Amino acid sequence: MRRETQNILLILLGGALVKIALNGDYLRYVKPAQQPWVIAGGAVMVVLGAVAIVRDLLAARTAGHDAHDHDAHGHSTRPAWLLLVPVLAVFLVAPPALGADSVIRTEARAPSSAATANAAAFPPLPAENVVPLAVNEFMTRAGWDKAGTLNGRTVSLTGFVVHTEGSTLLARLVISCCAADAFPVTVRLRDGSADHLPSDSWIQVTGQVVPGTATQANSYTPDFTPASVTSVPAPKDPYEY
Repeated sequence: MRRETQNILLILLGGALVKIALNGDYLRYVKPAQQPWVIAGGAVMVVLGAVAIVRDLLAARTAGHDAHDHDAHGHSTRPAWLLLVPVLAVFLVAPPALGADSVIRTEARAPSSAATANAAAFPPLPAENVVPLAVNEFMTRAGWDKAGTLNGRTVSLTGFVVHTEGSTLLARLVISCCAADAFPVTVRLRDGSADHLPSDSWIQVTGQVVPGTATQANSYTPDFTPASVTSVPAPKDPYEY
């Protein structure tokens, strides 16, 4: 690959990183705390590419083109320029976040050992008529809270629809660092009120847990009886942490 192509690739890739970090698309790949590192990495790549281009221009102006450069101009650069295609794709079109396909391919994970070791330490829910909860917290409480703080309480959950094995699930993906380590947490929706919605549709449901339904046998996926199901836009940050 010629130096000119390398430098342009470096600038475009760095620019793509800065772009997705500033417009929020980076949240499809990493946690919010990683934003400064994405910006810094992209900026360094842009600066290195620009410095290399300026240096090459100055060297060419001073020394002229030698025989090696003359020969290089005679070779086809088409294969090297094709490497720009995936970079431009990231720059112009950000891939979607992980969704229903990832949930189906990955078995839902049980709550962490830290949560199970402190099963008696779950605090009571706030004294509200409808308590908004992360799906991960809801799943953890349903499976391990011996005090039953969810029982009889109306909660609100937001996630995307997954249809699998005759069931309709509300799901979220939890990441520790980046999308590569994502694992699903799921809630089984009863009464069929979301069965007509396509997979990957984002919804907000209010309702109550069915006590005792989150067990090791079903990977701690609790049943949930919805009182309402509302379609909502996909959030800018699709993951839980």
